[in-house]
Parts: sequence; C-alpha cells; structure tokens
Amino acid sequence: MSWKRRQFLFLSGLGTLATGFLGWKSFRQDAHRANIHTPDTAIAANPPQKDLLLRFVSVADTGTGAKGQYDVAKAMTNYYQRNPYNLVILAGDNIYNNGEIEKINAVFERPYRTLLKEGVKFQACLGNHDIRTANGDPQVRYAGFNMTGRYYTFSRDSVQFFALDTNGNADWQNQLLWLETELSASKAAWKIVFGHHPIYASGHYGSNPNFIKTFTPLFKKYGVQLYINGHEHHYERTRGIDGTTYLICGAGAGNRSVGKNEWTEYSTSNLSFATYEIYPDRIELNGIGTDNLVFDRGIIPLKSV
Repeated sequence: MSWKRRQFLFLSGLGTLATGFLGWKSFRQDAHRANIHTPDTAIAANPPQKDLLLRFVSVADTGTGAKGQYDVAKAMTNYYQRNPYNLVILAGDNIYNNGEIEKINAVFERPYRTLLKEGVKFQACLGNHDIRTANGDPQVRYAGFNMTGRYYTFSRDSVQFFALDTNGNADWQNQLLWLETELSASKAAWKIVFGHHPIYASGHYGSNPNFIKTFTPLFKKYGVQLYINGHEHHYERTRGIDGTTYLICGAGAGNRSVGKNEWTEYSTSNLSFATYEIYPDRIELNGIGTDNLVFDRGIIPLKSV
C-alpha cells in the first residue's frame, strides 16, 4: 500500500472518530436537556467543567454489614477513585436492626474504611431503625456521623444542606419552625434538604400525604431544589414538582421492588447510590449500581421555568 493511501485511510479514520465523538456529545447534551437517563459507565463519565462547585454522593438504608452494603460501598469507592468527592449524605437507617451503636464498626467503619481514610465526611440523619435504641441519641453523638443535632444545617460553598428527623416521634413543632426560619434566612443559591422518610415514592410505603401537604409548599416558597431520602429500598428520581426534585437512594444494602407514578422520571430496585455535581446553574446527578454502571442521569436547574 502506498504512503498516500495509508495517509488517506488514517485521516479518514480520524474524521470518523471525530464525527462519532461529536455526535455522542450532542446526544448526551440533548438527553440532559430532555431529562432522560442515558446508561453509561462511571469510568467514562464526562470530566467536570472548571466551574464545578461541589461533588457529593448519597446513600441510605445501609447499616447491615452484609454483602449488599459492601458491594455498594465498593462501587462508591470505585467512583471516588475516578471522581473524588469529600461528602456523603447518609439518609438514615444507619444501623440495623435496632440502632445499636456497638455495631458501628461492622456497619459503618469497615464498609467505608477507604473513604474514611481519605477524609470523606459522612453527614447522617436518623431513620426509624436508628431510634429503637435510646431514641438514636448515641448516633447523634457519634463523631463519624457529624450530626450537630437531630436536625441541623451545614454549608459547602454556595450549597446549604438541611438535615431532618422525619421519624414519627420527632419534635415536629419546633423542627418545622426551625426549618422555615433557616430556609428564609438562607442566602445559598442551592438548598438541599434530606431526611430518612419519603415524600413522593412508588415503592412499598408509597407517598406520604401529610409530608406532601407540609413540605411541598414550603420547598416551593423557599426555592429548595432537591430532597434526598431513603426508607424505601430502591432508587427513584422524580421530575421537578413545584421546582423540587425528590431522590430516593435507599438501596444501599438491600432492595425491594418499585413501580412508577406520573411524576417518576426513573426508578429501579438495583442496589445503588446517587452522585451529584453542582454547578452555578445546575446539578448533574447519576444513579450508579454495584456493576459501576450509570443507569440514570438527570439535570436539576437552579431555578425551574
């Protein structure tokens, strides 16, 4: 084969690769705008843009110390090695079955050992299993969960998080007063609330009508863009409901079947966790399974149209 022939084939191949790459990039952008999931691998996730404000992950219903928890923890570690983060939202039922703090090594410190050694900070809230021993007080005091109370707030860059105690015996009167006071005073561009129990869900327990009446208008009033929870042992992402996306990440150790509702964007019973990259104008979120594959992608805009 002549040199010119080889050169022609080489340049043609480059053109084909470039066309394929640009086409895939365009498809991903269109998918983001349409808010549909585009399966991919965590390894091949797009590199963050230079204006990335914060990357974090969330997981819930983890505290079994069994194989499922270790499999999800391993996937979280694999993601960290390619996409470093320093925050995990731990949305309750941190210690099964009865919140016994003496199990903390088996159900938290060992499964997440690598992440903890890297300085990744876990911010927890209390689930219904956690309050079965001493009403969860030992977990509130446990340094590794970084809880400053049964409900509390903290900030990262331009993101403010609000952790709730969503249990039936919570101090609801004072907590709701506190939440509205904190939300109204917040100057953060991004407001993210998390608690253990769902507001909207398509699984075993379903939606909570009282929570819908309480939280939906409150979140709308103060511009909360995201609510994260567990309790349901599945993954589910809603469309924006009055400007708020609701994300269930409760398949952190075990799973149950899940259906869909008219407001469901994506749901699966796969063991999994969720990842978030926050930019000035949007949150890019992924659902990732124990096979390290991204099974769901979504975009949350700073302000809904």
